[in-house]
Amino acid sequence: MDFLRKKIDKLKPHFTKGGKFEKLQSVFEGFESFLFVSDKVTRKGSHIRDSVDLKRTMTVVIIALIPALLFGCYNIGLQHFRSVGTDPALFQAFWFGFIKLLPLIIVSYVVGLGIEFIAAQIRGHEINEGYLVTGLLIPLIMPIDVPLWMLALAVAFSVILGKEVFGGTGMNVFNPALLARAFIFFSYPGWMTGDNVWTEGLTTGINVIDGYSGATPLSMLATGEVSNLPSFMQMFIGTIPGSVGETSVIAILIGAAILLITGVGSWKIMLSVLAGGIGMGLLLNALSVNEYMELPFYYHLAMGGFAFGAVFMATDPVSGAQTEIGKWIYGFLIGILSILIRVLNPAYPEAVMLAILFMNAFAPLIDYYVVQSNIKRRLKRAKVTLNTGVK
Repeated sequence: MDFLRKKIDKLKPHFTKGGKFEKLQSVFEGFESFLFVSDKVTRKGSHIRDSVDLKRTMTVVIIALIPALLFGCYNIGLQHFRSVGTDPALFQAFWFGFIKLLPLIIVSYVVGLGIEFIAAQIRGHEINEGYLVTGLLIPLIMPIDVPLWMLALAVAFSVILGKEVFGGTGMNVFNPALLARAFIFFSYPGWMTGDNVWTEGLTTGINVIDGYSGATPLSMLATGEVSNLPSFMQMFIGTIPGSVGETSVIAILIGAAILLITGVGSWKIMLSVLAGGIGMGLLLNALSVNEYMELPFYYHLAMGGFAFGAVFMATDPVSGAQTEIGKWIYGFLIGILSILIRVLNPAYPEAVMLAILFMNAFAPLIDYYVVQSNIKRRLKRAKVTLNTGVK
């Protein structure tokens, strides 16, 4: 690393003001900060020293995503080989899935980081590490068969209109990864719905054995196939068709544990999303107007992107609620809306995406009323103290 550090220091003058490549200063600093801890320190004025910066936070989230990523690679291969009537070995299934997922990850990072570099150059700002997580989240919430050009369009849309127009990292109103999914869902619905998009090979001419279906549990429920649902344990483990990183609740819970232990993820939001989902599920069970409503409430927690959304999407510190009470309200409403939309509107079986984006828009309003409530309560307390003469 000393050798690399010396090379970086040697090139640095060319990218600073007055150097031959001064216009690329932000790009150079972006690569430098990715490789090394910044050597810039505060010399004067009030400041807080903390070892947890944006780079370390993003690194922790990426580590937390690794279990879902690894299982997603295995499940891609597993579903593919099942569709052609083969029982694959563990490594065979994993390697197949890895090769299929790698282009999606590359396209996501190349397009997203390319736009971030250009935006930073235009503004003359430093390149932030925020897209390191978004670039991995986007492939994990997509069908494995999504065309690469379509993914590139979705990434460009989410980064430009969902992030850069608001000022870049830390300023966006909506979760960029979910915006990318929403873009494909509404622009190219055929690639986000139906049985054929969730298992690699079903849309590429490979002969699928009779009786095999690439339908997800949510798509089965939307069409009334309640009796053909996988078992709860299958959904909990994740050996079912679905988005790359969303099928395994076990892998997601490992990631949640990492986020909670390191203090990066908000346990209040995770718990309140879970509480909202359970509450709405129990209410629907009590009404039981149709078979979908009769589905045990705990099934909803293992289906679709509910667990993934609760752990990795709803807890986004930028687009979510900031106040402590607001986090409880924000998460609880996400849980309620996710199950409510899923059951009552079969046109949107994966309702977690819509619920989180909807609550992203209302998060500032929730925080506003929480803050105003605190102000009124303190003013009332101060008025009582003044009237009674108590100090």
